[in-house]
Amino acid sequence: MPRRSHADPNTSGKSVLRVTVEDVPPLPEIQDEAIRTQIFTHRSFYARPTHLFEDLPDDPSPDNEKLEHLGDSVLNLVVTGLLRQVYPCIRVGASAKIRALVVGNHTLASISVLYRLPDGLRMHPAQTMTLRASANIQADLMEAYVGGLYEDQGLEVVKAWLHPLLTPYVHEAYRIIRKEHGLDPEAPPSDHSPANDSPAPPSPPPSGPGISVLSSSYPPPARTIFSVGHLSFFNQILQQQNRSVQWDFSGSLGEGTRSTTIWVVKALVGDECLGSGRGSTKKAAKNEAAKQGLVHLGVAPNTSFRSSTFSPDWRAMRSAAAGAYRAGVKRMCMGLMSKARFLRPRV
Repeated sequence: MPRRSHADPNTSGKSVLRVTVEDVPPLPEIQDEAIRTQIFTHRSFYARPTHLFEDLPDDPSPDNEKLEHLGDSVLNLVVTGLLRQVYPCIRVGASAKIRALVVGNHTLASISVLYRLPDGLRMHPAQTMTLRASANIQADLMEAYVGGLYEDQGLEVVKAWLHPLLTPYVHEAYRIIRKEHGLDPEAPPSDHSPANDSPAPPSPPPSGPGISVLSSSYPPPARTIFSVGHLSFFNQILQQQNRSVQWDFSGSLGEGTRSTTIWVVKALVGDECLGSGRGSTKKAAKNEAAKQGLVHLGVAPNTSFRSSTFSPDWRAMRSAAAGAYRAGVKRMCMGLMSKARFLRPRV
């Protein structure tokens, strides 16, 4: 089991993973000696020019840059698949942030040192101490090893090595990103794990006359109408009452992080606060505040927004929409009349 450690911010303000792994899986051996030699060859060893567009067919570059480029893509693929197994319900934005932490230079460099990969690096003698101690070179070497292993033995061998190795880093990155989103970092652990998780077999499509196979692939839509769109309905109600709302974002100062912005807003009508909300975007925060504002105005009960059996007041909604429409038409007519008076020729 991994020991929990903390993520420390570096000079750029981003979080880095610091995880101590006790049960390290063994490093897979590269069977092809030519690939192994290329993995541990830095470009300074042969000092080839870097401005060339393409190598000659009979003289490809012998350093590890191509394997490093390949390994970077393989790492992203493996970590993305691992995230889908460990946290199958996580959204894409948060998943991308977790993956960026797991495949970041700091994490890869620490794993490279853990396996003592820099000890076998071949480079120019004048740059030995500098390159071997560089975190970027250590991370590049780890990517080159992943790319070489993929080219030597295929994706399944890479996954069998990296899944148990990177799972502690995925858990720690998940905790960090939850905290950046303003959530409890110590969330209950998921029941899914790479060892015992396997995708559930898809349910067979219903058969029979008049049944569409495509419609059975998706869950039925939610029955509540107030899951989204609170903001527009809130504005319509206020417009019908000839009232205006001011959105105060002054409470957002100090919320979130440099990589994850959290907006906090209050819906102010005159001197009264009708609702407050928070979200990753201004629109999401305003929508949450509008939801509370609708409850404050008595348009819907406080428990209706999460109820699947809630039946909205269609008469109030039609009245609000009609009022907003009439107000808009009136303003448009008054504007046209004003322009007509201005453009009327003087006799």
